Amino acid sequence: MQTSTPRRQPLRTPRAAGAAGIVFALLLAAAIVLIRLSIPQGADAGTVQQPGPAQRGALHTALLLVPFAGIFFLWFVGAVRAHVGDAEDRFMATVFLGSGLVFTATMFGAAAAAAAVLGTAHPAGTSPSRPTWDFGRHLAYTLMTGYAMRMAAVFVCSASVMGHRLGVLPRWLTLLGFLTTLALLFLSATVPWAELAFPAWSLLLGAYLVGASFRRSAAVPAAPGP
Repeated sequence: MQTSTPRRQPLRTPRAAGAAGIVFALLLAAAIVLIRLSIPQGADAGTVQQPGPAQRGALHTALLLVPFAGIFFLWFVGAVRAHVGDAEDRFMATVFLGSGLVFTATMFGAAAAAAAVLGTAHPAGTSPSRPTWDFGRHLAYTLMTGYAMRMAAVFVCSASVMGHRLGVLPRWLTLLGFLTTLALLFLSATVPWAELAFPAWSLLLGAYLVGASFRRSAAVPAAPGP
């Protein structure tokens, strides 16, 4: 006699998975603000001779937030792909996933560069030398604004294209995504604080995914009783 193997049900995406986008946006925005305040860039950088205890403390806090932001970002990527479903375009899905992974790696690299300024080339509890401070500051900002945010732009653009073509995102959110793409591509490396456009867009998309998951749950009819 042949025994039939029970059919396995596919795993369901947790209803609160979209909340990962909200948490990621808040953590990344907080890290960016702390890094901007503790490591000035441009004209403000020349007025800071040595990082003080308050600056080092803010930078340490930002560096503690970055790994958790990366973890929640990966959950956020999964939530977006689950929302798109089986209809996703393989080309755009590959670009979307690849840019998200490169963004995460580059963001970790920027955090590691900033941590190296604080943890090497000077005794514990003292400020780094001016050349070490300048090198670490330029390297961290180059990785964050020149590379990580460009990958974030590709991530936002691919998500917006998929959302527009498949009709899984509202029109206002896809248009905002395209504007965010332009800001990250052309302004993040030259305009201070422009990189906050990415967590702002992620916050809105995460909130939309949470709302969509609750709407789908409310639309599923209850199972009939015995």
